[in-house]
Amino acid sequence: MLTSGLTNAPLTKSLLIYTVASSVALSLFDIKHLAVINISPHFWPYAQFWRALVWQIAGFTNSTEALFAAMLIYHLRVIERAWGKRKMATFLLTILPYTTILPPLLLTLLRPLTLNTINYLPCGPVPTIFALLAQYYITIPHTYRYRLGTTSAPTIPTVPSTTADSTATAPKPEPPSLSLLLSDKSTTYLVAAQLALSQFPGMLLPAAVGWFVGIAWRAELLPGLACSENGFRVPAWVVGEKERRGNGEERGGYEDLRRRLEGEVAAETAEASGLDGGRDGGQRQRRGEDGFVERLRGAW
Repeated sequence: MLTSGLTNAPLTKSLLIYTVASSVALSLFDIKHLAVINISPHFWPYAQFWRALVWQIAGFTNSTEALFAAMLIYHLRVIERAWGKRKMATFLLTILPYTTILPPLLLTLLRPLTLNTINYLPCGPVPTIFALLAQYYITIPHTYRYRLGTTSAPTIPTVPSTTADSTATAPKPEPPSLSLLLSDKSTTYLVAAQLALSQFPGMLLPAAVGWFVGIAWRAELLPGLACSENGFRVPAWVVGEKERRGNGEERGGYEDLRRRLEGEVAAETAEASGLDGGRDGGQRQRRGEDGFVERLRGAW
């Protein structure tokens, strides 16, 4: 059963509060113009490259985006419950450089290719949210599915009959109906689509970058970082946990146990093979004795 609220999800709760609070602060202090990025003139000719470092952590510039982002973060709380605080913190920290630098860099490259049409990058933690959404898509299974469809009743045309034994004609085949297969996760994807399509096409680029960064992190394709045990991990004390000691000894104990179990299985297999061989030998010996008795009977 899905636990309601933000129980056992402190990092998700902090991200939700920070997203709403930073968006409100942008409006209260009237500094929205300092958070967004326009390649021209912010990067050229003003050289305000510091915007590439603060655009994601500055919050959203309007209440609609902040509302949908908060709803989406709330839906993604199950990721932290499935992973734990330490893995969640490791994920957020390892993807932060990629989700912060890649969208402005790609926008700078796309601007001349689109004849200066795409020039604006909205602020807000959209790449981080969509990187979490990619983990939600891969990790969390759906609970149920349902289908929405349109149908119409078959029509039976009336034809005037000339004889008493005439019957009604067969019904016409049903017209093709439109059906849509959905699941309990569909509402989460609808909220994500609304967020990605706001301020189109500016918000679509960071959403796509966040999605692909999340997929690359899952596949351990990010340079220098990996989600495996050998990769970078946040220290346990950062999230209020205790570091477990003796990991090498535990792995050695597990390895010894595995070897013992494999040895016992091999011994049981050899013993079973010996019993089968002895049983087969006894059967062959009995068949030889029976044949010898039959030959003696034929001779007499």
